[in-house]
Amino acid sequence: MQAVQYDVLVVGGGINGAGIARDAAGRGLSVLLCERDDLAQHTSSNSTKLIHGGLRYLEYYEFGLVRKALQEREVLLKSAPHIMWPLRFVMPHDSHLRPAWLIRAGMFLYDHLARREILPGSRSVNLRRHATGEPLRDHFRKGFIYSDGWVQDARLVTLCAMDARERGATVLTRTAVVSARRGPRDWRVTLRDEQGKEREVGCRLLVNAAGPWVGELLGIAQVASRRQVRLVKGSHIVVKRLFDHPYAYIFQNPDKRIIFAIPYEDDYTLIGTTDVEYHGDPARVAIDADETAYLCEMASRYFKRPVAVADVVWSYSGVRPLLDDESASAASVTRDYELVLDQSSAPVLSVFGGKITTFRKLAEEATDRLQALIGHGGGAWTERAKLPGGELPGNDAEAFAAGLCQSWPWLPPALARRYARTYGSRAGRLIGEAGALADLGAEIAPGVYEAELRYLVREEFVRRADDVLWRRSKLGLHLPADAATRIAAWLQDNVAKLTETNENDYPVMQA
Repeated sequence: MQAVQYDVLVVGGGINGAGIARDAAGRGLSVLLCERDDLAQHTSSNSTKLIHGGLRYLEYYEFGLVRKALQEREVLLKSAPHIMWPLRFVMPHDSHLRPAWLIRAGMFLYDHLARREILPGSRSVNLRRHATGEPLRDHFRKGFIYSDGWVQDARLVTLCAMDARERGATVLTRTAVVSARRGPRDWRVTLRDEQGKEREVGCRLLVNAAGPWVGELLGIAQVASRRQVRLVKGSHIVVKRLFDHPYAYIFQNPDKRIIFAIPYEDDYTLIGTTDVEYHGDPARVAIDADETAYLCEMASRYFKRPVAVADVVWSYSGVRPLLDDESASAASVTRDYELVLDQSSAPVLSVFGGKITTFRKLAEEATDRLQALIGHGGGAWTERAKLPGGELPGNDAEAFAAGLCQSWPWLPPALARRYARTYGSRAGRLIGEAGALADLGAEIAPGVYEAELRYLVREEFVRRADDVLWRRSKLGLHLPADAATRIAAWLQDNVAKLTETNENDYPVMQA
């Protein structure tokens, strides 16, 4: 059976791969995106979840990267206001670490390196009078406030993949590349799904967006590269809510690193991150005791109520595949990216480095290069485009949640707000023709009805309980311990029949 032929095969279902697949599909290229696990299962669901320019990168003279990221902040915030929103940060001043004039200079640069329309600028604050001073130790009297943004990182990846599929791309999760044979003009790539079935596809261009596994894929494809990634582990802890106001904190530490303390999932505070060189399997990364102790100790330097290891209710770690610039320390490695195109025969474009905030720009640059080689398709389009669910009046998710309650008065307000903040304008597709709560189907776990699970399977590539509880949402923090078992049982009974119409999209070879 002849292999299906695509213009572009993108390997890697993290933010960069999903972003490239979306951009390329939107220009009319035929695209296949494959990911051997779930979308965003690794690096892209384990970030600090910020849309930010990177204030601390100014100290490393990364002005170009900071400017590029600052330019992207508002572009992204406008594209999906249900999963991204502005966030104000407070930096308490510690005179032993950085002088106030240096911080003010940095804030001035941060305010003016790129145009702002919706984010307010920085200012000084008297912590003895401002609400953000109350949880802090008494000797912190002065601080600085500035703006950045917050993102539900794994949902951002999912929305890009959804948009790619809706624009014609084929998206395959839990599908690994097992071989890639390079010809003069095209590639023959063998894929294997989790049932062991293999299939061969062809493509004119191969995009290596495998993140921490970018080198592994180059090995499979037998492509040499002068570039490498440097794996740096970033770990975070989650504790019960430490403060009641909506601001986040950025704390300077004696080792010249910074950590954030961020309002998280209404009831919690997220603290992170670490920067530790990592040499193990990126799929098995986990926080260690030293990292937990470090984050607790650094947070306790600032908060009146010390943060203890026993306070940690959840933690997570991700491996950042940073562009190796031979920096002396993990903290100083650049967060910029490089796109490396090898045209010695059939082309392969490899992505080294990058960060969530610049993913759209990276995808645009990558697709420009792909399109130049393919020779057809439309122009760049994502800068002003909405992501699925992002079409909210006034970009106001809270007002949209109130509107859901008016349209469906039987919908509990807390559930309406969660639907608004998770699915945005797609919430109506989930609710469908329901005229009462019972019409959403059985309540599989508290607040999780069959209608939502059906939507997640059909629209958002969900196959397992962890996809629901830890990537499409963070319900795992809120639900009882048996929720995973109950959702897993429902998925086992229903996934096949909900997805059977998509199973024959391309030919299958027997292994």
